[in-house]
Amino acid sequence: METGIPDRVDRVLDASGLCCPMPIVKANKAIQEASAGDVLEIIATDPGTCSDIPSWCARLGHELVSHDEKNGVFHYYVRKKAS
Repeated sequence: METGIPDRVDRVLDASGLCCPMPIVKANKAIQEASAGDVLEIIATDPGTCSDIPSWCARLGHELVSHDEKNGVFHYYVRKKAS
């Protein structure tokens, strides 16, 4: 997996300041509202998301396109699986 921003981002979820399990709860709701193939950017400050977001993607079949971290802020780019 490469780091960096995908060519397009369709939705942004700012989960900064939220602790487990809220980033995943909110990400799940946001991805359900997205269309197949949409890219969701998730912004989080909880270090637990480093394992939670990839596990969540793998479990549900979404693609973790890329992720990065700068100054304690994590950015995840998730492409919603085809229906």
